[in-house]
Amino acid sequence: MRKARNTRIEIMTNPSQASVASHAPAPLGGSLITPTTLICGVLIAIMLAVLAVRFFLGLGAVTNLNDGYPWGIWVVVDVIIGSAFACGGFSVAMLVYIFNRGEYHPLVRPALLASLFGYTLAGAGVIFDLGRWWNFWHIFSPSYWNPNSVMFEVAVCISLYIIVMWIEFSPAFLEQFGKYEVKKKLNKMLYIFVALGTVLPMMHQSSLGTLLVVMGVQINPLWATPLEPLLYLLTAITMGYAVVLFESCVASTGYRRKLETRLLTPMAKVMLGFLVAYLLVRIGDLVVRGALPHAFQASLEALMFWIETACFAAPLLLIGSEANRRNPARLFLAGMLLMLGGALLRLNGFLIGYETGDGFHYFPALPELLVTVGMFSVEVLGYIIITRRFPVLPREATTH
Repeated sequence: MRKARNTRIEIMTNPSQASVASHAPAPLGGSLITPTTLICGVLIAIMLAVLAVRFFLGLGAVTNLNDGYPWGIWVVVDVIIGSAFACGGFSVAMLVYIFNRGEYHPLVRPALLASLFGYTLAGAGVIFDLGRWWNFWHIFSPSYWNPNSVMFEVAVCISLYIIVMWIEFSPAFLEQFGKYEVKKKLNKMLYIFVALGTVLPMMHQSSLGTLLVVMGVQINPLWATPLEPLLYLLTAITMGYAVVLFESCVASTGYRRKLETRLLTPMAKVMLGFLVAYLLVRIGDLVVRGALPHAFQASLEALMFWIETACFAAPLLLIGSEANRRNPARLFLAGMLLMLGGALLRLNGFLIGYETGDGFHYFPALPELLVTVGMFSVEVLGYIIITRRFPVLPREATTH
């Protein structure tokens, strides 16, 4: 009784403690059977049917992949772009735990949940694209390891990061099931996983850019640069913040919650800082390498380059001022444009700006598209289920 009284006094005399208490995450509750979850269920069922055909009859039965384009949207979109979209947890955790900005703590769990699903599905997406998928376990066997391979480093880092994120998010499950003693013990060593959760994404996101460097002259000069690892890392961080903006706006609308503008507004300023750094490196690199004239050629690659660049530059106009950053609609639009710009940077490098020789062309088949849509549906459905049944979103923002 005395401990409870002292706790109440501490909260009353310590506004920051009171703020933390009022922002404690809580399950939203409500029915899991909604039009959105039903649509997601149908799309997931279609995806599973396509994958059954793929695993029994091979890639050629459901994809348009060929010897010139061995990678399609299952790798480029589901893995390379999908993992960049899943950097929200890493970006917010870096703010909170590395730069000691504790006020952003209410955003950590929602961002981590989105990242957890994004990376887990990206790991599954790799298996979908393997020709001999039954040999996927080789990555876990030291006798098959090639430490000089960029792809090996990416595979190991992503696998480890998926495990780390599940451990980081496990307190939400432990709280819901009343395992507070286990959570208390986990918290004592959670800093180790937070550190790993910061280092591992930096390693594999930059290494995904290194894949383009390895491809050499097959990549259009607009995207063939030794600075690609730095560009991929900067855009991954920027996209992480953009996804948090997007997810916060969608969740506040879908769940009829108050938008956390007081947190999103200053976070958007941090996002713009990384965006400016990216644009300076990107344009500077093109000028130094003498590759900028390729952007003025009459080609699909040049058109896609300007669309990509416009998506990155537009948020500076949309939310460049403090007043505009307080506008939820502008925050949402800026987040969407940055997500699109980061996606195009990767799509352009790996598919649009990739030239393997005459006679080879690639455009995704309908089954490929259905699998990608199904993967997104899994993430949406999982997000709805966990936020309704487990403490993820801040309690005080709920509107009854």
